[in-house]
Amino acid sequence: MDRLFYLADLFGVAVFAITGALMAGRKSMDLFGVLVIAIVTALGGGTLRDLILDNHPVSWIRNDTYIWVASLAAVGTVLWVRMTQPIHERGLLIADAFGLAVFTVIGTEVALQHNMPHSTALIMGVMTGVAGGVMRDVICNEIPLIFQKEIYATACLLGSLVFIGMRELGTPHWLDTGVAMLCVLLARLAAIRWHLALPRFHLLNRD
Repeated sequence: MDRLFYLADLFGVAVFAITGALMAGRKSMDLFGVLVIAIVTALGGGTLRDLILDNHPVSWIRNDTYIWVASLAAVGTVLWVRMTQPIHERGLLIADAFGLAVFTVIGTEVALQHNMPHSTALIMGVMTGVAGGVMRDVICNEIPLIFQKEIYATACLLGSLVFIGMRELGTPHWLDTGVAMLCVLLARLAAIRWHLALPRFHLLNRD
């Protein structure tokens, strides 16, 4: 299972690096800029999680495979777009949803492995899922997806809750992981498809 989680982590790194590269392409950045944005997107959430949990050294420092995977994914994205056609915004959102699903569950699992309370595991799951994308969007001068109207962090919260609940029930670990990731993915894709959103809070001007 550790091997499976490691491969899933690398998959999440690759997918988020692709979203970072796509965003950098939308901003017409050079190759260095593409690599920076891709790496920040792919590793930002996990780095923040490890720092808070005092999990040193952080994953990409003790294993440079993470850097290589993010860099190769970014370069591959540039080559793919140049040889085919630009990927539209919906493609960026769908790629982001896959990364969100993987990183949410991994963040929750890492917190549980450190014997953190369930509330902390929930926060770490959401943080791991969304922090890299927030950094990407802020650097690229975009409103982060987490702050836009469609369900985003809520999908992470749902997946993290499902994972913790199934862990408590003692179901097989591979099943916990797969079901929780699927919950995040389906919730996020449904939000993209049907523009699902939480109720918005409006202050009325009584003057």
